[in-house]
Amino acid sequence: MDASSTRRLAAYGLCVQDRAVLLVQVKHHDGSRSWTLPGGGVEPLEDPFDTVIREFTEETGYTATVHRLLGVDSRVIPPGESWRRVAHQNIGIFYHVNIMSGALRQEANGDTMDPTWVALDRVAELDRSSLVDVGLQLFRNRPVTGHVASVPIGGPIRH
Repeated sequence: MDASSTRRLAAYGLCVQDRAVLLVQVKHHDGSRSWTLPGGGVEPLEDPFDTVIREFTEETGYTATVHRLLGVDSRVIPPGESWRRVAHQNIGIFYHVNIMSGALRQEANGDTMDPTWVALDRVAELDRSSLVDVGLQLFRNRPVTGHVASVPIGGPIRH
C-alpha cells in the first residue's frame, strides 16, 4: 500500500430476529446519512471476533454473542468516490450474532445513531451501505467460500 491508498479492517454483526435486521445510521462527511450494519474498525492487536462484540454493544446497547462467521468481503472505493480522494480498500469480516441481553439505545458520543429493527422486506427501500446487502447475502446463502459477488453501487446503495 502506498500513500495514494488507504485500508481498513472492520468487523460487522448481522442480527436477524422476527424477519427484521438490526441496522444503524451513519453520518457521512458530506452530511448525508445511510443505514449500515453495527460494527467498526478492528483496533491494533484486537481480534476481529472481539471487535464485533464490542462494536455491536457500543452502537446498539445490546450484548451479543457470535453465532457463526458468515464471510469476508473486500471492496475498493475508487479515488473519485472516496471522501479521502485516494483509493480505499475496506476489508469486512461478517458475523451472525445473537442478542444475549441489554436494551436498544443510542451510541454515546459515537459516529452511529438510530439503531433500528428494519423488516427484511423493507431493506431495499433504504439508503444504505453496500455492507448491508453483502451481510444479508452471506446470511441467506451461507456460501461455503464465505464470499459473495460485489454489490453494484448506485441508487440507494453506496460505499
